[in-house]
Amino acid sequence: MKRLYITRHTTKDRESIQEYDYDIILTEEGKQKAKQMALNLRDKNPKIDLIVASPAIRTRETAEIFASTLDYRKTIMYNEVLYMAFLNELLETISYTFDSVENMLLVGHNPSLTALALTLVGFKEKFEEGALMLIEFDCNSWIDISKSNARLISYEKAI
Repeated sequence: MKRLYITRHTTKDRESIQEYDYDIILTEEGKQKAKQMALNLRDKNPKIDLIVASPAIRTRETAEIFASTLDYRKTIMYNEVLYMAFLNELLETISYTFDSVENMLLVGHNPSLTALALTLVGFKEKFEEGALMLIEFDCNSWIDISKSNARLISYEKAI
């Protein structure tokens, strides 16, 4: 059984419209929301084996908040492909993960996360900022994940 936790960065600073999108930071409210979502996840004792995130500043900040809160002591894998990713790039990133990883946390952006959730589990809502989704796959290898063995376990919006 493989478990994929998916989260979208929380509230980004929309006041800096002159900044390049990649460099936009989280607001203080966004940092608090990320901390709360990470605490909610920690309460479920997920034992995250790998955190993979887009290297954009707001997703990096979100991933670091989750790592700190979950007492994740490994290296966060920042993958440039996850910024402005197409669906096939997200699927490749996930499916090429080592099988020793049972529980992965993916931190990314829209619209790709919405497309991923729709493709894997038929989730038809917009993946909101700060939301956290858990998908379980009835397989032993990430290369074997598909819509046919995926099951939506939970979707929680940031408060």
